[in-house]
Amino acid sequence: MVVSEVSYLIESRLGWQAEVRFLGDLASGAFVLEAPAAADWIRIAELVARYRDLPLGTVDASVIACAERLGLTAVATTDRRHFSVVRPVHCEALELLP
Repeated sequence: MVVSEVSYLIESRLGWQAEVRFLGDLASGAFVLEAPAAADWIRIAELVARYRDLPLGTVDASVIACAERLGLTAVATTDRRHFSVVRPVHCEALELLP
């Protein structure tokens, strides 16, 4: 789900050439992609409901649910507004990169 958002942002801010380079990076394995597992959907729904006033949204909630499941404490994001508010269950707060 994140790939769609990232692709849109890259194209809208940097142009189609940058988007094509990003897609090539995905094809080469430069990034590890993690799709939500079946059990993540309940947690995603809980996060969307809990942080409805942000609003958090499904894509951001899916990143958090996957990070919780995998035990990751750092995520790459430009969305500091949302990710700095959310408190995951496995750590006090996520480290936001870059």
